[in-house]
Amino acid sequence: MTADSPLSDRLDDDDYPAYTMGRAAEMLGTTPGFLRAIGEARLITPLRSEGGHRRYSRYQLRIAARARELVDRGTPVEAACRIVILEDQLEEAQRINAEYRRKAKQASEDPGPGSGSGADSGSA
Repeated sequence: MTADSPLSDRLDDDDYPAYTMGRAAEMLGTTPGFLRAIGEARLITPLRSEGGHRRYSRYQLRIAARARELVDRGTPVEAACRIVILEDQLEEAQRINAEYRRKAKQASEDPGPGSGSGADSGSA
């Protein structure tokens, strides 16, 4: 198998659903019931294998681990899921805001053709 094979791509893909429910629960140190509960709370939506079994990606396991940390500290599952969702939304909004600020700063530093020079600049 070469490094450019589709298998290699899938193994490097955080979104590839590589883990069964049992394996995912084992990796997180939790139960399949916990994974079902966060699925019902719509924190993660596992993909299904051809046989209908839940399959989880590394990205989903990271999210589940964040929820588990909150639950382990006494937060109810539904609340933990909502907190993780809101944290993700905030992170995305901050990323978008930073991108807009970067573009605005870039535009103000480089106004482009037809602005800032001419007969009316600097004289009063």
